[in-house]
Amino acid sequence: MAGDAPGPPVKVLAAQLRGAVRGAGGTWQLGRAEAGRAPLRLRAVWMQGTVLEVERGGARGGSARLQDGSGAFTVLGVEEVPKGRPCLSAGKYVMVMGVVRSCSPEPILRAVKMTDLSENPVHKNMWSLEVEDLHRVIP
Repeated sequence: MAGDAPGPPVKVLAAQLRGAVRGAGGTWQLGRAEAGRAPLRLRAVWMQGTVLEVERGGARGGSARLQDGSGAFTVLGVEEVPKGRPCLSAGKYVMVMGVVRSCSPEPILRAVKMTDLSENPVHKNMWSLEVEDLHRVIP
């Protein structure tokens, strides 16, 4: 997947995405030199975090600021995507799939999907381990 066209959303932490650099065709290159691997091309990501604040309306379709334990990130278009149960309030733990818009100084995504994961604390407790495990097996 490192040299191929970007595939499905890749699970990442904010700290990992903060170091990505813009690639060709709207992709981003996620550096993996510390793991001895080639950069991973991606366009869409899967992130999880606790909602810190929500800004309703506006030209961006609403936005939310989240924190995943490794850092903060912003999600645009939160009022324009399927959400299932309402999840746009401070303190909720949510999953976001989105297209990367910017990585520095902190990640900004355009939301494609959001889901409330607050009811089961295992989601939050295991997130960093899930991401770490995935990045061990992606070639």
